[in-house]
Amino acid sequence: MQLNSIEHPTMNTLAIKLKIKAEKIVKKGHPWVFSQSISKQNTKGVAGDIAILFGQHDNEVYAIGLYDPHSPVRIKIIHRGKGVQIDAQFFQQKIARAFQIRVPLLQKDTNAYRLLFGENDGFPGMIVDIYNQVGVLKLYSEIWLPYLPMITPALVHAAGIESLVLRLSRNLQKQPITYQEGSVLYGNLKDPEVLFTEHGVHFKTHVILGHKTGFFLDHRDNRHRIGSLSKGKTVLDVFSYAGGFSIHALAGGAKEVTCIDFSMQALALAKTNARLNPHSGIFNTLSGDAFTLLKELHKKGKTYDIVIIDPPSLAKSKSEKDIAKRKYAELARLGVALTKRKGILLLASCSSRITTTAFLEIHQREFAQLGVEYQTLAFTEHDLDHPVTFKEGAYLKSVFYKID
Repeated sequence: MQLNSIEHPTMNTLAIKLKIKAEKIVKKGHPWVFSQSISKQNTKGVAGDIAILFGQHDNEVYAIGLYDPHSPVRIKIIHRGKGVQIDAQFFQQKIARAFQIRVPLLQKDTNAYRLLFGENDGFPGMIVDIYNQVGVLKLYSEIWLPYLPMITPALVHAAGIESLVLRLSRNLQKQPITYQEGSVLYGNLKDPEVLFTEHGVHFKTHVILGHKTGFFLDHRDNRHRIGSLSKGKTVLDVFSYAGGFSIHALAGGAKEVTCIDFSMQALALAKTNARLNPHSGIFNTLSGDAFTLLKELHKKGKTYDIVIIDPPSLAKSKSEKDIAKRKYAELARLGVALTKRKGILLLASCSSRITTTAFLEIHQREFAQLGVEYQTLAFTEHDLDHPVTFKEGAYLKSVFYKID
């Protein structure tokens, strides 16, 4: 297997002991160790060093992580239990287990999925998405750079991909590291615009210039549900990006679909995706601020059979939580105003700092103030390729309402 990457030196091993409270938390399954939780460390570490955690009282190994001196989360856990060798076989076994969880998706006329979901699959600071025969590995921490020569072959073998592209977080792009944004780690990427299928619906994404890894795979099941509800309906897709919900609606027989997004580039891709699928519906796009456009549509008296409001994260920091709650409330009000009687309103949030309870309470309060009767048709979270293994690993919540 020919790798298009650079070998890195063997990493050092650190012996670590944590404060008792932090030790208990890690033993219960939490994947993060903050810098202030470390009570003993035998030597100074660099990014990617292997941190072996020893029990305070019994001196037994109970977890292994990777050391990140540039992050408040100083150690990111990759293994729990007795000591193991962190080598190519270790990563190969972890990736093979992750792939097996995703196998049911491949039996649903789908060839795009998240193979590694960060901490939830034991790869903190890393995600890997597969689009047909192309994999996209996105890094948020430099701890993984020394291990790419080990991990790349395992990803290629498990997913059977022909090429693997590296994407870097904004922070990593600013660092003086060996790799560059968009590097091809394996194979020959003939075209960065990749065709893929989910539930029989066809899409195209740009794996180098696209947002995140190129597409948002977490809403796959929700998009499929919208498609099944759309025959003969009018649909409004707000914060549409590349038209995921819209294209499923058109493929499902929607009469008319309108996409709203701030990005002209995203809407152009949505139009391309619409052309990839046979449909007889009218497809409209509106570019601009979603809040402004929704108010304008309401003033014009526009209503739709199905309204989908799926904004980007509105609370990226703790300080933004209150503002985010006000925005979610406003979106709920606008969504109700634009949904026909007996219509369906889908409200979603990918803000991990807004809890499910808080999100639902916002809707209940706004619906009550509007005097709206409603039914909750479904509450959904992540699709199966986004498993959640710890509290902070969950972020997506979506509610399908029937507005009576």
